[in-house]
Amino acid sequence: MKDTTRRAEAVRDVAKKVGASVKDVYWTLGRYDIATIIEAPDDAAATAFLLSVGALGNVRTECLRAFSADEMGRILVKVV
Repeated sequence: MKDTTRRAEAVRDVAKKVGASVKDVYWTLGRYDIATIIEAPDDAAATAFLLSVGALGNVRTECLRAFSADEMGRILVKVV
């Protein structure tokens, strides 16, 4: 637990290796210990990041795909 900030830096390195980047890391209270905001060029890179972090051990991940207002607008025009 005391090396959690160093582990967060290691996660940033993992992101770089798969072509993603860690935008923010937040330590939280409640169900989750950490919330991380990443940016990846595609879902495959994001998934590779999550699997790579999970392989480090003692980590479980949950991904919430987020959409910008522009992306959501493009989605909404397709709704029938």
